[in-house]
Amino acid sequence: RSVDEGRVNRRRRECPECQNRFTTYERLEEKNYLWVVKKDGSREAVDRDKLMKGLQRACEKLAVPLERIEEAVAGIEAKVRAGGQGEIPTSVIGEYASEELRKINKVAYVRFASVYREFTDISSFTHEIAKLLEDKEAHRNGK
Repeated sequence: RSVDEGRVNRRRRECPECQNRFTTYERLEEKNYLWVVKKDGSREAVDRDKLMKGLQRACEKLAVPLERIEEAVAGIEAKVRAGGQGEIPTSVIGEYASEELRKINKVAYVRFASVYREFTDISSFTHEIAKLLEDKEAHRNGK
């Protein structure tokens, strides 16, 4: 089955011996690499697996389906590629990841934000949670 605007093929198979189902994703190999500019100024190729692991870690032990995390990673990749530049700062990718996690699961979002934004004390957590509660209240009141 084709997903992500035809850029990814998803295949499902069932093992005849153990009856377990397996899903694999085949992605179009990009010819033009995108580079991440890290805080220290060094550059490395955008690594989809690294992004996937980061989101999975944030969602660990939460009821977030793997498929939803895959969709979030695909969305982040699409935003990065839509920027049309060869380099992107880690801070931008971190913000994209935060936005996606905020939509998926608030606990995962706070976990990710605590690492990405380098929370150093409990007040950083309470401030971020207060913002989430304000947004929830504003949404409830139709704003």
